Amino acid sequence: MRIVLLGGPGSGKGTQAKKLTEKLGVPQISTGDIFRAALKEGTPMGLKAKTFMDKGELVPDDVVIGVVEERLAKPDLEKGFMLDGFPRTLAQAEALDKILTSLKKTIDHAILVDVPDEELVARLSGRRTCRDSACGKMYHIMFNPPKAEGKCDTCGGDLYQRDDDNEKTIRERLAVYNSATSPLIDYYDGQGLLRRVKGVGPIGEIFASIEKVLG
Repeated sequence: MRIVLLGGPGSGKGTQAKKLTEKLGVPQISTGDIFRAALKEGTPMGLKAKTFMDKGELVPDDVVIGVVEERLAKPDLEKGFMLDGFPRTLAQAEALDKILTSLKKTIDHAILVDVPDEELVARLSGRRTCRDSACGKMYHIMFNPPKAEGKCDTCGGDLYQRDDDNEKTIRERLAVYNSATSPLIDYYDGQGLLRRVKGVGPIGEIFASIEKVLG
């Protein structure tokens, strides 16, 4: 089974991806994993990506797609795979289809872990981190609060909200995500591949919903 997994930051799709790959017995592929492996192996596209990364530049789309193509051609994916974090744009989705066509394969399902923006803001803005760098323990004021407000349970250090966890930054991230992902959702919906799963509730219930849409 070949699956594309979609979901905004804070949607919990990473947790669901792990559970699903264990259930299906197929590899989970994230762009981060692909790049690390390509760099380690010194593949042609990995070396090309390295030239941009060494300069602190964004890796161009054609190189990202090339690295993904190298990975998808490997024999360990014969039984299927779970793509997490790729494609991110419509152009990448179209390129992915061309790659798979050349490999005589197709995407079976595009699963969207659907969570309202307000819920995502609440989840992401509730994170707190221990200021003691030697500790660095993380909490969440809704889901995993400290015993004493503002204090780390482990070392007693002060807890703080990171700059990238404040509401303004989170809303900006979500706006970028939504503008890039909306065409993707329409693309897979138009192909009859989109499986929309409500991403609010207990982890087990969300996973059961994913299993159900996969049949």
